[in-house]
Amino acid sequence: MNESAPAKPHTFRRYKNGDTMWNWTDLSSKIFQADRSYKCPTYVHRTAPCQGSCPSGHDIRGWLSIARGMDKPPVEGMKWQEYAFSRMVEANPFPATMGRVCPAPCEDGCNRNEVDDFVGINAVEQYVGDWAIQNQTTLPKPPALHGKRIAVIGGGPAGLAAAYFLRMKGHAVTIFESHEKLGGMMRFGIPGYRTPRDMLDAEIGRILALEGVTARTSTRVGVDVSVADLERDYDAIFWAIGAQKGRPLPVPGADAENCITGVDFLDAFNRGWVFSTAKKIIVVGGGDTSIDVASVARRLGHISQSHRHDAHDASTFGYTAHDVAGALRREGVEIVLTSLFPIEQMTAAEHEREDAKREGVEIRGGVMPLEVVKGPDGLARSLRMCQCTMKGPVPHPIDGTEFEIECDMVISAIGQMADLSEGLQALDAGRGAIAIDSTYKVRNKDKHFAGGDAVRPHLLTTAIGHGRIAAETMDHFLAGTPDDKRPKVDVHQFNLLEELHQRNLDPAPYDHGQVRGTSGSKFAIHNYEDRGSTQIIPHKDLFKGHFPNAARNKRNERHVFAENVIGDFDERMIAITEEQAQNEGKRCMSCGLCFECDNCVIYCPQTAVQRVPKKERAVGRYVYTDYSKCIGCHICADVCPTGYIQMGLGE
Repeated sequence: MNESAPAKPHTFRRYKNGDTMWNWTDLSSKIFQADRSYKCPTYVHRTAPCQGSCPSGHDIRGWLSIARGMDKPPVEGMKWQEYAFSRMVEANPFPATMGRVCPAPCEDGCNRNEVDDFVGINAVEQYVGDWAIQNQTTLPKPPALHGKRIAVIGGGPAGLAAAYFLRMKGHAVTIFESHEKLGGMMRFGIPGYRTPRDMLDAEIGRILALEGVTARTSTRVGVDVSVADLERDYDAIFWAIGAQKGRPLPVPGADAENCITGVDFLDAFNRGWVFSTAKKIIVVGGGDTSIDVASVARRLGHISQSHRHDAHDASTFGYTAHDVAGALRREGVEIVLTSLFPIEQMTAAEHEREDAKREGVEIRGGVMPLEVVKGPDGLARSLRMCQCTMKGPVPHPIDGTEFEIECDMVISAIGQMADLSEGLQALDAGRGAIAIDSTYKVRNKDKHFAGGDAVRPHLLTTAIGHGRIAAETMDHFLAGTPDDKRPKVDVHQFNLLEELHQRNLDPAPYDHGQVRGTSGSKFAIHNYEDRGSTQIIPHKDLFKGHFPNAARNKRNERHVFAENVIGDFDERMIAITEEQAQNEGKRCMSCGLCFECDNCVIYCPQTAVQRVPKKERAVGRYVYTDYSKCIGCHICADVCPTGYIQMGLGE
């Protein structure tokens, strides 16, 4: 849905009243004197804030430029969606999944927020990911195997991402997974109406289809296979075992049989095992997991008497059916979700909170649990709580505000930790986590690396980023050149040389002779500097006045209401259309990289800035400067919308 443009006027001005850099009544003399600065335009690539905010390091600006039609496919007949997909999977092999469930920190960082509204990055990602599945698009063909073998422990987002990127570097990979299926938290920690299982199977299947990638499911390392066996048989090991143990409530009485963790609840649900006779459930949390728990519990409802078919094999019935016949007999449950933080400060995404409330979940913020009150049978019958204030991450109770909430079940969704029991104790650095250094190497363990929730529970896309970075550091380790540090901006960077190469525009060989300046040399990329690994471009470096208001193309969502939530396990998110995806691409401001607007060409008073000949153009190589004409007037830099032009020295 493309809503009408907001009425918010532009307020950006590069120069304010009283500024004296330009005296427009004496512009001619200013231009002729400006060459005293000895500076001419240089073209400086910097990382866009959307990409800098993305934990997986997506080249978001890159695939949005493909959607907008600026970056044309390099192969005749290739669809733009396929080209965008190939760009996406350079950093993240799960675009359809992440386009649905990622809370999109990239959109929070989008510089377009300073003009009107962020670019709908997630919506475009979902559209392209779904298109790739529908058109059976495969991953790029990997290189030949180099002879190294790597064990990846855990088939969740970190492990699968690491397996994919390691294979793309020429290594054979074996994935060890304790569950019967791959997917980790994407499958067993998120309900199917958020990550449809056919979609998830398709994205995982693409990785398993790569020659040299194998998986051993229902195999627990430390029990079925020893760590010593892995160290003997593999050249490196990547630990991506996730955080599969929920943290129980740290209050008296939390050992009651009907007090469980959110991780256990969702795992059982996603295996198709859950049914409940509980009529009143309290979920303690405040994050996305607690929202999922509460929403699932509302959909399941309660039954007064259990029957054989209330718990079934989900592989038979699927994850969106959930026993329709049984749902007719189910009754609603009362769900109260509590959070230490006030509702508006909960870590769960705002739209997820609103969905939960619409579905009948009561949310109480600013309260903390004090005790699980047990009945004579030893089961929890209520949760004693009080109001609290937060000082940083620590809650402070407010005296005299105690109260109780009756319940038949308490579900703790307050955090997770890795399960490092049964043969994995040596990896435990404390509090159920694996300690790593800056290159993702496990501390004090040669050829062991780790990432994902086992290192620090966070977003799925964070785990994918860990897998990508660890694959690179492991590749360097196997080559005998281990990393000692990582780039300051550790994302999948735009590479101008690769862009030129795919269009057969490689620079000429350099004879290593002495040359004064490179302006006329074919071996050099003239007046270009790449600062992407060290700098993220801020909005103040853009000429935002160039961009008119343009309403965001918002995804529609199928709202589920409290009165009909029971048994509704269909997907809620409705994908945007191709036209909407392209329009969102056009809203991207291409921060830090040229998007071919021609401002510098049009406004240069000396015609010193000119377009590169059409047959020699590529992304980032659209204009050049004739230094014999340039007088250093700065106008091209002032009118550059993307901040790509910086005044500097060059020959």
